[in-house]
Formats: sequence, C-alpha cells, structure tokens
Amino acid sequence: MYAVKLPFCIALGVAFATWAWVQPVPGAEKPLPRATPASLGLSAEAFAKIDAAVKKALDGGKAPGVVVVIVHKGTVVFRKAYGHCRVEPDKRPMLPEVVFDLASLTKPIATATAMMLLVEQGKLKVSDPLAKYLPTFRRKETEQITLEQMLLHTSGFIPDNPISDSQDGVDKAWERLFALEPVTKPGSKFSYSDVNYILLGNVVETVSALPLDEFTHKYVFAPLGLDETTFKPEGKLKERAAPTEKREGAWIAGTVHDPRSFALGGVAGHAGLFSTGDDLAVFAQMLLQGGLYDGKRVLKAETVKRMTAPREVTLSDGKKGLRTYGWDVKTGYSGNRGDKFSVGVGFGHTGFTGTSIWIDPPSQTAVILLTNSVHPQGKGDVRALRRQIGTLAAEAVMGGKP
Repeated sequence: MYAVKLPFCIALGVAFATWAWVQPVPGAEKPLPRATPASLGLSAEAFAKIDAAVKKALDGGKAPGVVVVIVHKGTVVFRKAYGHCRVEPDKRPMLPEVVFDLASLTKPIATATAMMLLVEQGKLKVSDPLAKYLPTFRRKETEQITLEQMLLHTSGFIPDNPISDSQDGVDKAWERLFALEPVTKPGSKFSYSDVNYILLGNVVETVSALPLDEFTHKYVFAPLGLDETTFKPEGKLKERAAPTEKREGAWIAGTVHDPRSFALGGVAGHAGLFSTGDDLAVFAQMLLQGGLYDGKRVLKAETVKRMTAPREVTLSDGKKGLRTYGWDVKTGYSGNRGDKFSVGVGFGHTGFTGTSIWIDPPSQTAVILLTNSVHPQGKGDVRALRRQIGTLAAEAVMGGKP
C-alpha cells in the first residue's frame, strides 16, 4: 500500500490531491483491497494519463474537483482525489472520502436493485402492470403500462413533471404524479424519465411496507457494510458531503440537490442517495461477483444476470439502443463507457450532479467518477471527462484491446 500523502496545491491555484492510498476512514467494514497497478502487471503510465485529463477539465472550470476510483479483478487499482470539494464560500480540498449526492445513480443502485429483490422474493413480477400496485393508474390510458417498461424507460411518461407540481406539499405532489398520463404509446420507445423511478420507488414502498431508504438499508447497504451509502445523511457523514448549489440562499450540502426529491422529503426513487467512491467500489464488485460480496449474498446470481441483461429499446431517432433493468448499456446516456470497453456487455449510469459509474464484466472492471460539477453555480459539465476516463481506464486494464 502507498504511504499516506496529503493534498497539496499546484500551479494556477488548482488544488490537486496526489495518490490517495490512505487508510480507510470508518465506513465499509471490509473495503476492497488496494494495490499498485504494477503489482497486478498493469501499466502505471497508462493510469497516469488520467491525471492530465482531470487537470484539463478542472482548469477549464468543468468541475471544482473529482474523485476517481477504478476497480479491477476485485482490487482497487486507482483511487485518487483532485481539486476542491468546494470553492464557495471558501475553498476546501477534495479527498477520496468525500460524500457525494449521487443524483440519478439512485435509480439503479437503490430503486432497481430493490425492485429486483422484490422479484426475487416473489412479491412482484416485472411483467405486472403498474396499476396492480398503484391503483390510481387503473384507467384506460395507463392500465397497460408494466413495471418492465418503467424499469427500461419505455413507459411513455414524460421525463419530468413540472416542478410546480411539487410546490403544494407532499400529498399534492403525489396526487399529481398519480394523475400523469403517457405522452407516447407505452412500450413504443425509450425516453429517459425521472417519473418512472419516482413511481417505482413508491411501488417498492407499497409492496415491501417499508420506506425506500429503510428497505435498501436493510437488504442492500447494511449487508454489504456500506455505512456511507444512505438517503438523508446525518452527523459526520453529512459534514463530509460535497456541496452543490444554493437553495433559498443557503448552500446545499448533505441534502438532496434534485428539487423533486427534496419536495418529497429527500427519499425518492429517482434521486436522493448519497455515497462515497469506496462504498460504490464495493457495490460494483458485488455485481461483478454475481450478487455475492465478503461471504454475504445480496442478490442471487440469476437475479444479477437478469437485472443486467441488455434489452433492446427503440430510441427517439428510430435506431435501436440497449438498456437493462435500471442501467444503461447503449443509448445517448452511455458516454461514460468511453471508446474502448466492448459495447453491449457492460452497463452504467450517470447523475446530474456529476456522478457516474461504468461496470465492465468481461474485464472485471468498474470505473467510478464522482464530482459535484453543479457547484457552485450549476455551470459545470463533465460529460467529456466521463468519456475520457472510461477510455483511459479501459486502455490501462486491457492495453487498449476491447
């Protein structure tokens, strides 16, 4: 293991954290082992290219700071923090242990995983109509929408309902969500929609009789020892959260950035989950190991296979894309795969706050990129950086060969 090195500032006032192979802070009970690239026969020079890509993005104002964690064959081979976790009201350096608002990573990690657990438990089927669990949808326009269509974003619902729908209290917000109708024929095409996963979160709560945060903690995060993965972080965990933007004149830090999730109390199926790079590395490794980690089985192997199997969807331009139950495979949202990992076999997701994860089973690799690019004024953009990191990670672990 590398010796501990503290963050330091480089030229032009950009704070860069060096290789941060630090002793793990209190969190996951059994974090993944860490090793140098060379010890696994990988090129350190290939990984070093990530430094230049991140520096260019930070110098260009694309994000205040970045955490990159790369897992390969069950080992963390790259774990590094760059820049600042906040630049206003004062500057603080980014650290690998910073807690991030995961935004839409909530969809696959919390909601879709919970849905598949309920399938595994025999409490629902993906072929079931949404109306079976949310009776308000038992009407002509919506009665044929299935849970599978919701999971794949082919339900026909709009991407987002108006934020004004959430400004009259939680009960009224749900009433308006339950009144929504599809704008395209259910099953006809892929249209990424927060509405799908807000409603799926409600299905989880209806079927399990537990709030989404309690269900995922009990059946997913606690068994994995993911003490830094939660909705509505509190105490020291909240203090370690990277800020996003301002809400009503105060910095949002440790509270969900997404306005609809915030209006619903901070626990919603589409956004609201917080985590760290270390915890996400464990979650990714659990999926790579077929639902098993550290002797604890969170999902059956056949459930993971079913959840992550690519399914064809029709894109808005009429071309064919690929999605899984909760994850992206090949659509306009899969740029974080990069240009070297094989198409159609890996899966990943991105989040509006600047977060992303890509998991490539053939090479047994997971690439985690966490930023708060919406800080301080919502003008950051890490889409290009995500693609670069995905490409560089693939070159580093596979020598550039798909």
